[in-house]
Amino acid sequence: MTLPEMMRAVEISEPGGPEVLKPTHRPVPQPGPGEILIRVRWAGVNRPDALQRAGSYKAPPQASDLPGLEASGEVAAVGPEVSGWSVGDAVCALLPGGGYAEFAVTPAAHALPVPDGMDLREAACLPETFFTVWSNVFQRGGLKAGETFLVHGGSSGIGTTAIQLASHFGARVFATAGTAEKCAACAKLGAKRAINYREEDFVEILRGEGGANLILDMVGGDYITRNVKSLADDGRLVMIAFLQGPKVELNFAQVMLRRLTITGSTLRPQSDFAKARIADSLRDRVWPLLSNGEIAPVMDSEFALEDAAKAHARMESSGHVGKIVLRIS
Repeated sequence: MTLPEMMRAVEISEPGGPEVLKPTHRPVPQPGPGEILIRVRWAGVNRPDALQRAGSYKAPPQASDLPGLEASGEVAAVGPEVSGWSVGDAVCALLPGGGYAEFAVTPAAHALPVPDGMDLREAACLPETFFTVWSNVFQRGGLKAGETFLVHGGSSGIGTTAIQLASHFGARVFATAGTAEKCAACAKLGAKRAINYREEDFVEILRGEGGANLILDMVGGDYITRNVKSLADDGRLVMIAFLQGPKVELNFAQVMLRRLTITGSTLRPQSDFAKARIADSLRDRVWPLLSNGEIAPVMDSEFALEDAAKAHARMESSGHVGKIVLRIS
């Protein structure tokens, strides 16, 4: 495969709103030891991209400053010390950054094959979301069959993935969403009960069900104290984002008396080794389900690379159900 010297990309011109995303041209990156270069066909759009754009989520050292944490395409080049991948292989991958471009590099251990029967557009929606849900709900949160699970933002990319996986592995799934349409989408994906948070109190509903054994939350703010009230004894709360802020006053006596666990994580700062272990687990436990069509990404909309600002505006409007992707080539 002959590689060009320059590529189309979208960069963050300065911290700010969607309008600061600007088309540009950058040199094509080169894969280092243990890395592959991907010719990107589709890139997923995620909340961390918007946080980076706003100036509140810096790229790790050595990572591209371009946004974009997941992509699909073909392997364009293989760096030293890489095995298992060849030029031309169809691939989807978790990226350290740089997905909003025609080419991106990533550790080979963070790449996964495109599931059987799935096109590249759908495959671009998998890495960031499935890495996040699998590591937080099943590895960190320890969700088991028969347990009651509550996910906030049930119609988001994270939410639609969490509902499907938790339901498949035997949990009783509850989800919150902000419209009747979004609640219907959650129920269709396997939620036992979809809660319209504008009209109903999820605390009252979960307590009526005996409490949640596990809650996955990306809202934060006053949801943190409400989540604690919603947990069953020995329940676990896993935080993955703070759309309403990370600070709250919390009575930890309840945590002690009811033996609650409050934890959380962010994916991007974790070590390459930690992400590789998540990838291995996904390949063994989840990728067969995707290949069999038992679960699938929920698609909302697509935008051209140069329209990344419109994609961000769509995401931040919270009108979407499922994943938003950029069409690169």
